[in-house]
This record gives sequence, structure tokens and C-alpha cells, in this order.
Amino acid sequence: MSNLEIKRYKVVILGSGPAGLTAAIYASRAQLNPLVIEGPQPGGQLMITTDVENYPGFSKGILGPELMKEFRLQAERFGTEFSDIWIDKVDLSRRPFKLYGKPGPISNEITHLIKADSLIISTGASAKWLGIPGEAPVPEGFGGNGVSACATCDGFFFRGKEVVVVGGGDTAMEEALFLTRFATKVTIIHRRDQFRASKIMQERVFANPKIQVLWNTEVKEILGDQKEGVNRIKIINNKTGEESIFPCQGVFIAIGHKPNTELFRGILEMDELGYIKTEGRTMKTSVPGVFACGDVQDNYYRQAVTAAGTGCMAAIDAERFLAEHGEAEDQEVEKSAA
Repeated sequence: MSNLEIKRYKVVILGSGPAGLTAAIYASRAQLNPLVIEGPQPGGQLMITTDVENYPGFSKGILGPELMKEFRLQAERFGTEFSDIWIDKVDLSRRPFKLYGKPGPISNEITHLIKADSLIISTGASAKWLGIPGEAPVPEGFGGNGVSACATCDGFFFRGKEVVVVGGGDTAMEEALFLTRFATKVTIIHRRDQFRASKIMQERVFANPKIQVLWNTEVKEILGDQKEGVNRIKIINNKTGEESIFPCQGVFIAIGHKPNTELFRGILEMDELGYIKTEGRTMKTSVPGVFACGDVQDNYYRQAVTAAGTGCMAAIDAERFLAEHGEAEDQEVEKSAA
């Protein structure tokens, strides 16, 4: 660490999706001069989304990457600083908090030490994927062009089409039921012969005439063309080994989400799924001065607009915390001065 670059900020924001960038807009307008560490996917999940039609203020819709570009430009306008370093570990035992960064995920050298009087965590949650051909984002696959992990976000685009939902838990049941509002037929594909979803959700699914189930079945490949999107999938019956082609115009992967909280395990209080717990109606975490917003603490709504709302809340919480507690004494600086 001989060439360690050390910087200190009043507010550091981890993550640059709707929550993180909204927090940056509010913090920078409050003249807190925040640093946004963009993370492995700058812009968050909207960067792999095509049309966004449910974010207020865009009557004709907007492309996901374009929306996040506007978020970033607005944050930059008020003085937000951005960094693409990769945070390898954190020390939240005392203020100022310490974040150790390296140039990228494959590097082993710590090159940056970021000190923060307050920290806002907006690292999001990642959808779990099947890892099959055709699932990747366009242009490599059909992600954003017929493949989705969010029916609430994208269901409207499948009006009058036949779609499949992959999964067997409550999330899959909820996605399938929601999609019946738009699709003419919804087929749930599950690798086992029974669902693990709650009984009441199963009953609702079985009672819906638009929903059918393919048991003991797995999706092997998603097929189509880049102009029209998905038009079929290759499936296999895992009991008989028989492969076949199943026609559909949309594939919704509903096998769960994983919050991006590995850095904070054993440090911050989390629920059984690994989402960071926040206090009451605030974005306060179990460590004073650390706040969480967006999908990293919300496993229920998972929408861009709700993430942005919690980003606003986290920034206001941080501003009030700093107004009350001020800058922390940096014991390392005091030791070096002595």
C-alpha cells in the first residue's frame, strides 16, 4: 500500500442506479460534495432495460440507459464526483468509515483508501439467471428483447402475446398472475413436480384459466431473432430426457434475486435473505452514519421509482446525521500529526 491514494468525503455513495444517483442529486444540492463509486454495473439494472414507460415524467417512455444518463448528468451538474474503483473491503467500526479500493475485480492491489463521514449503500440486487444460451442482454442474447426478470416492469410490452415464467416459488406465482393482465397465455415452467410457493399462491395460479404448468421441465435455450425478439425456447423433460421446441414471445426468469451485500456481511444487520435492514421509515442501518437505499434493502417493490424515492430519503437522513454529529475525528491523522 505504499502508493495508496487517500481521500476523504462527507458522503460516499456505493452504487449508481436510480437510488444511488438520486441520493447523489440530493446530497450534492445540499453542498455535501458526495462521491459516487459506480460499482460493477454503472447505472444499475436499467442499463440492460430497453423501454421504460412507468417512470414519471416521460409520457412517451425512455430507454433505460438514456434515463440513467440523465440521472448522472443531473448529479454531475450539482458537483457529484464519480469513481470507477472497485471496493474490496470496508471498515465501519468507527467514523470516518474506511473503504479500500482497487483498480478492478481481478486486481489484488489496494490502491485507494476512501474515508467517509457518512456512507450510503445502494449496491442493488441482482436477478438470478439460468445461465443458458439466449439469456444474456442484447446483442449477445435476448435480455431486454423478450427476456426479463421483472413482470411489473415489462409485462405491458407483452400484451396479446404468449409468455413463459420460469420458477416455482412465490415470485414465479406473482409474476405469472400479474402477466395474465396482458398476455393471452402464461405457461409456468418448473423443474420439479410440485411448487415450493405458498399454498394460497398456488391456489390462485391453478384457478386462473390463462395459466398452464409444465412440470419436470427445464429451459435449455432461448431462441428468436434480434429484430422481432424471442419466438421460441428449447425445453427438456428432465424425467424422460425428451427435448422439444415451445413457442412463446416472452420469457420471464423468476428464480429469485440476490442482494449485493457481500461486503457488509457480519457488519450490518440483514434479514434472512441478505437484504440490509433499515430502521422504521428511515434508511438508517444498524451502524449510525450508514444508510441503505434501493433494492439492496427492498425485496418487495424493486422498482426504479421506489428506489429513487429511498435514495432521496437516504440523502436526507445522511444530511441530518452530519448536521447533528459533524465530521468525525480521524485518529490516524492525529497520530501522524503527533
